[in-house]
Amino acid sequence: MTLTLVKAWTQAKARLEAAGLTGPVIDARLLVEAAADATRADIVTDPYRELTPAQEAKLDDFLTRRVAREPVSHILGRKGFWKIMLQVTPDVLTPRPDTETVVEYSLRDFPEDAPWRILDLGVGSGAILLAILAERPAARGLGVDISEEALAVARDNAASLGLTGRLALLRGDWTAGLEGGEFDLVVANPPYIATEVIETLEPEVRDHEPRLALDGGADGLDGYRVLAPEILRVLKPGGRFAVEIGYDQKDAVEALFREAGAVFVTTIKDLADRDRVVAGEKKTLETAG
Repeated sequence: MTLTLVKAWTQAKARLEAAGLTGPVIDARLLVEAAADATRADIVTDPYRELTPAQEAKLDDFLTRRVAREPVSHILGRKGFWKIMLQVTPDVLTPRPDTETVVEYSLRDFPEDAPWRILDLGVGSGAILLAILAERPAARGLGVDISEEALAVARDNAASLGLTGRLALLRGDWTAGLEGGEFDLVVANPPYIATEVIETLEPEVRDHEPRLALDGGADGLDGYRVLAPEILRVLKPGGRFAVEIGYDQKDAVEALFREAGAVFVTTIKDLADRDRVVAGEKKTLETAG
């Protein structure tokens, strides 16, 4: 039986639905597009285009992997985030729409021509930092990660986006070795899942995401205990920060930053109306007085 684009999409949706996967419509479309070298427009405007035998075999492989709960981002090796497309591997956390809340806050009151210095702690694929740099052509950034494999992914993403000249990447343990008072903006998406909770997560996360990017210690707050005072140390007076949090960590993370001396500490909700980002500023001479 000849498999057309529309028939391939229909059958792929049915296969993913039968496996009990969430989001089968979008996943099926993305896998069909990649396997058949097609676009979303092709499925609509040329629905009866036939797949070659090689394309059918590739689609079957993709679907088998997805049914086995491998993330679509790992199958395709890429993931869209904010307004950019990123290479994704099992060495980095797959960028999620929730994390775009960090980018959205960071761009507020950030003039397009401002030569800000940005620090991304735990840069991973580079998602947050690269999304910001793509929007602010006068800014420069430093991304730090303890994983050399993650830094390699971020480096490739920076190159593909033409941002290598405004980005430096450093292997390190959070802010270790960085001078104080250097940055206008610090962003981070640290590990924030409690260790015992990780085994209860969906297989796509539990079995395929790097444990280093997930495990936040016994209560999920280990990273913030280190980061709160260190972020304030490396920020310039009046500099801003934005860190992603778990949905139930608002009070604890806000308290850590206030104890470290941050001002104007607030929590921003994501599009699903869940607490997602704790943000604030370092005191200026005026606010210190």
